[in-house]
This record gives sequence, C-alpha cells and structure tokens, in this order.
Amino acid sequence: MKKPCVDKDACIGCGLCVGAHGDIFAFDDEGKAEVIAEGEDADVEDAVASCPVQAISE
Repeated sequence: MKKPCVDKDACIGCGLCVGAHGDIFAFDDEGKAEVIAEGEDADVEDAVASCPVQAISE
C-alpha cells in the first residue's frame, strides 16, 4: 500500500484520479484532488502516470 501526494498548486481538478480511483482520491472544497486513503501500489502508480499535469507523486 502506498499513500500518494497531490500538489495542490499544480492540480487542475480534471478528475481523472477521482474517477478512476475514488477510493484513494476525492475533490476538496476548491475542486482540486486530495488524498483520502492509501491505495494499492498499482492504483497509485496508475494515478501518477495518468495525471495530465504531474500533480500526483508517490
């Protein structure tokens, strides 16, 4: 299990991470992604690779 990190300054709120891994990510009050739980290694790696602005890191 890994806990990813979201760079709020880089996040554009596109929703790819929330849509694909809603058990790990949610939107905050500003419409940006936030981490709500640890996730399986493969799911975190997928979110990192899928983020269009590289706002997610491991």
